Amino acid sequence: MESMRGILHKTSVQEAHERQAAAFGPPSVAGQKRDWSTSLDDAERKDSPFGSGSGYGSGFGSGSGLGFAPASASQGPVRFQKALYLPQTAPRLSASRIVTANASEDASEYTQRRIFAATPSSSIDPELSLAHPVYKLPPQLVHNFASLGIKQIYPWQKSCLKGPGLLTGDKNLVYCAPTGGGKSLVADLLMLRRIIEEPETKALLILPYVALVQEKVRWLRTVVQGLAPNIDPGVLEKQKANSIWRLRPDHGSLRVVGFFGGGKIRSTWQDFDIGICTLEKLRAVVLDELHMIDDDHRGYLLELIATKLLSLEQPIQIIGMSATLPNANLVAQWLNAHSYETRYRPIPIEEHLVCEGKVYHIGTNGATAHKHIKVEEISQGQVIPTRHIEASDHKEFRDPVLNAVVSLAYETAMMGYGSLIFAGSRSICESDARLISRVMPQPHDLDSATMDKRMDLLSELRSLSTGADPVLEETVLSGVAFHRTSLAFEERDLIAEAPARRVILHNARMGREYVGPSMLRQMRGRAGRQGKSPVGETYLCCRQDDLEQVLDLMYADIPEIASCLNTENKRVQRAILEVISVRLANSHDSLLDYFSKSLISYTHDREFVETCLRSGLEEIHDLGLIVNDSYSSFTATQLGRAIVASSVDPYDGVFIHAELTKTLKAFVMDGEMHILYVFTPVQDFGIVVNWQVFRNEMDALDESGLRVLRFLGIKPTDVLKFARGVPLKESTPEEKELARVYRRFYLALQLRDLCNEMPIHVVARKYDSPRGSVQTLAQTCQGFAAGMIKFCEQMGWGVMAAALEHFSDRLMAGARTDLLALAKIPFIKSRTARVFWENGYRTVGAIANADPKELVLVLMQAQPNKLRIKGKADERYEEKLLAKANVISASANRLWQVQLQAEIAEE
Repeated sequence: MESMRGILHKTSVQEAHERQAAAFGPPSVAGQKRDWSTSLDDAERKDSPFGSGSGYGSGFGSGSGLGFAPASASQGPVRFQKALYLPQTAPRLSASRIVTANASEDASEYTQRRIFAATPSSSIDPELSLAHPVYKLPPQLVHNFASLGIKQIYPWQKSCLKGPGLLTGDKNLVYCAPTGGGKSLVADLLMLRRIIEEPETKALLILPYVALVQEKVRWLRTVVQGLAPNIDPGVLEKQKANSIWRLRPDHGSLRVVGFFGGGKIRSTWQDFDIGICTLEKLRAVVLDELHMIDDDHRGYLLELIATKLLSLEQPIQIIGMSATLPNANLVAQWLNAHSYETRYRPIPIEEHLVCEGKVYHIGTNGATAHKHIKVEEISQGQVIPTRHIEASDHKEFRDPVLNAVVSLAYETAMMGYGSLIFAGSRSICESDARLISRVMPQPHDLDSATMDKRMDLLSELRSLSTGADPVLEETVLSGVAFHRTSLAFEERDLIAEAPARRVILHNARMGREYVGPSMLRQMRGRAGRQGKSPVGETYLCCRQDDLEQVLDLMYADIPEIASCLNTENKRVQRAILEVISVRLANSHDSLLDYFSKSLISYTHDREFVETCLRSGLEEIHDLGLIVNDSYSSFTATQLGRAIVASSVDPYDGVFIHAELTKTLKAFVMDGEMHILYVFTPVQDFGIVVNWQVFRNEMDALDESGLRVLRFLGIKPTDVLKFARGVPLKESTPEEKELARVYRRFYLALQLRDLCNEMPIHVVARKYDSPRGSVQTLAQTCQGFAAGMIKFCEQMGWGVMAAALEHFSDRLMAGARTDLLALAKIPFIKSRTARVFWENGYRTVGAIANADPKELVLVLMQAQPNKLRIKGKADERYEEKLLAKANVISASANRLWQVQLQAEIAEE
């Protein structure tokens, strides 16, 4: 170790780059600054070394779209001496000219601002100040909000907060406000009031996506910085004595913890004040995106959580919010809540329709400029377009919809603003990005500040452990990026920050189907942001053939939400089993009483509810998940409790039980494929198997792996047929079950490579899958693995649970066993952990005692194909790595202290 560390002390930044190049090949020249006189040889002009990506278009549902940075922030283009070399793989194109047809009808920025009266200030209405006594907020909290730019609230927020019993926590709240209207602040203030006023209580915040959880954790930690909880001194001293290692250096602040993923969170109930957690000593629960309650896949979870809260005899304030909740009053009635709705939006949004190159002004913020426009009114010229997009001479832009998308995006960039384009598939998204990048100004036509930002972004993308999307590499330097589920999480975070003045929809389809009114409103609501752009604009571009459906969609009302609990989707069965298992109800009458508190009783009649309950009880009884005694009371069986503990659906749980029971009789323990197969989720991922890859991986399996194939019923001869193009049959129930086994094994092969430190982007390329899908698989498997461990524990299968526990750690670390200790440190996972190990840092203590500047050199070696940059860009890069190294050092020190105290306690 000492000799290796000595080498590191001598290693310079340049030598670290050279060592990386020797190990992983020469870095790409994309994104490097070069003098225009510098010439590149043919080798430097090759395409990105990351290969081609493939996968599924995320469509509208997950926010798939393109982002376009302003072409220049200056008054005019400024040339600079050192520029980026951008390989020209296709000739430059030009965007079509957009002509104003009737200036008097085209709303200007001035007319838009005139429509919306200026928001009153706190000098006019003192109660708009967060420091006003009516809100009873601590001065430190008011100061923290002010440092984040929030010094006063909007009038609607004041009216909402002052609703009956809300500030005191005596009444629940359901409210609806447009995206960008400031609805999250209301929930934050009410939640913080509860835990500040009542020491030792907790708040639960429920969000639909992991990325939102992570973002909210960062935000709230900043909000509560230095905000001391009102803890009794005696209680604090007791905590210090019993668990001193749990106290953070900033224990004077309220503690915010995010709970997600595989359930391996080390924090306990005592370690946080705000978090996503189990139901216990709660005082406030925030349900964001409440409209998702009728989502077919996860909506029932929101409903069951709220129903359980309503069934508990505890004073818990429920705060539900949404941007699109048409029947908010009904939801408020269900939750026994005060209802508040506003359509106020600080940034006005002008809405337009584009068809055959003609731009029609539809309205402002949902207030239509005309009555429902008919197709015949447009075709007969009764509705006058405000602008016209000229036809293009380029064959690439013969499609008028594409031409409109490109021209509107280009126009936005030339005005110095960003735009967001939604596309209905991955291929359209990538094609739009490439084509728009070809009309954007070349690097030498832009100012150095703009290009430095793009360089930084490209550098960040290339330095990710997942590598960079090859299409993004082509387009980022032209100010074009896109956002979809096939990208890695880190890529989405990096490119999701830029605000959009203009939202452009490339048609209104998701795949072949039209999007719904609710989704359309959410996408259009992304235009404009307070403090970023004075106005927002939306343009829905469509073909003539789609015009009638698109017009109906634009004017359609948002459908009312309803409970998604029913017997067909098996949600009622899950709900009944869960309630009986946790003993909230154990008889037919008590189950009826429980369901009377659920949304299903407010959106369906009593007969429907009783039918669902009766049918659901029969099904889970026949599955052996519940039994009823002589007193007609229901009790969950051991299998029923295991299914609830593992958070799987009843029918999936029965399938898992059958497979594990079989596995226990002949578990292949001399390899890792069998246990990885057990880890693979049973639900359908929409995976498309590349049978040639499956065949190649099957041929490379050792004897242990082949025994797993035989055990699972996978026939090598069938795999060979599928690789030759014979389709996989899925007609009968038996064929469907076998097809699920084949797909699970294909995913298990990917998990095997991830656990053996193969980088995500390499796994994605190897198995012909999007990097984002591979990353999602790894994350989902962590949660599923945690569920399987609980399943085995509930069933009394201790040996199986212990084996799964070990591999669960490896799955989370993405590394072999020898690196598990290092992988507990933030930023050190998989390949990065291996680089630390190979450089002599093989224990947490070694990293804790190292100078962070030494760690920077190791981190540089761990970056895949890191760009070679010079000057200020080099300094910025080193600063970022040093900041990361400081976090690693601090975290390693904390872990090391815990280890030392544990060793002392054992002596």
